[in-house]
Amino acid sequence: MADTTKLMKAGKIEAPGQASFGSADIPAVGADDVLIQVHAAGICGTDIHILKGEYEAQYPLIPGHEFSGVVAAVGANVMRYTVGDRVTADPNIPCNRCPACQRNQPNQCETLAAVGVTRNGAFAEFVTVPEGNVFHIGDLSFAAGAMVEPLACVAWGLERLHTPPGATALVLGAGPMGCLLVQSLRYQGAAHVVAVDVVLHRLTLAAELGATETLLADADQTQHLQTIAPRGFDLVVDATGIPQVLEDAFQYVRPRGTVWVFGVTPNDARISIKPYDVFRKDLTIMGSFAVNRTFEASIAMIQGGIVKVEPLISHTLPIEDFARGFELAQTDPARMKVQYHINA
Repeated sequence: MADTTKLMKAGKIEAPGQASFGSADIPAVGADDVLIQVHAAGICGTDIHILKGEYEAQYPLIPGHEFSGVVAAVGANVMRYTVGDRVTADPNIPCNRCPACQRNQPNQCETLAAVGVTRNGAFAEFVTVPEGNVFHIGDLSFAAGAMVEPLACVAWGLERLHTPPGATALVLGAGPMGCLLVQSLRYQGAAHVVAVDVVLHRLTLAAELGATETLLADADQTQHLQTIAPRGFDLVVDATGIPQVLEDAFQYVRPRGTVWVFGVTPNDARISIKPYDVFRKDLTIMGSFAVNRTFEASIAMIQGGIVKVEPLISHTLPIEDFARGFELAQTDPARMKVQYHINA
């Protein structure tokens, strides 16, 4: 059992733009809690928005919501986990009382809490989560275990999407999330998946992971895409979170097609679309926020070899290099998923 009288190493965001490494109290373990000794934790685009003050976070904060590790202690009421279990956890904590929760829409909980967003997270040696949020990862590596949450976000969108067999899809952005989307859409039956990015090595990896065609974004992008799909794509998904990219997505979708808003834009961003086109073309605009009971599916997809996650990890750093990790995740041309390896 962890010695809760000691301090732990932790990366903190004191206020927007202020990232630092330091120490914090090891979190207390409530009766229904599991204390996890973190072994791997990944930087998400959402974490970058939190650093910039563009998301629903509360400061000061230890961020980090994509993680895996080993159970270090359990509360008195915990039944399903014991010290030493290898686990990951769903960071989203719904109230299970509000109307959204009662409709089985916990990701839309009116008072949704989230590890690493509204409460301290996993960019530290230890993190606590409620027992109901914890999942066994079996023999998955800790690096792969920390990729369960990103894939669970994709899995939730796929549940809403119902991709028809033989569909054509355009994925805008071939970073870690784009590559998860490429693999998942192919598995769901999309016959043709085109990935677009500004970085060549990301497109090379997307092709290795299942993209049937890749395109380097440039001034002639629209013409090239119209050549590939003259009538447009069944599905266009933005995995960049860049407002202009999302706005452009509408010109690539076919009549009765779907634009999937997946990437996280700044919360005050605006785009311009033509409502008449949505009306005339019978378009569907679909959002998907976080996860919704999709952790088990995500773990199964990784364990079954359906989705490969470890090739997406480009950098691993100790937690002592906390600020450096965020710098790499924003500026390194070779970046994909940046992970902190802690207690490893």
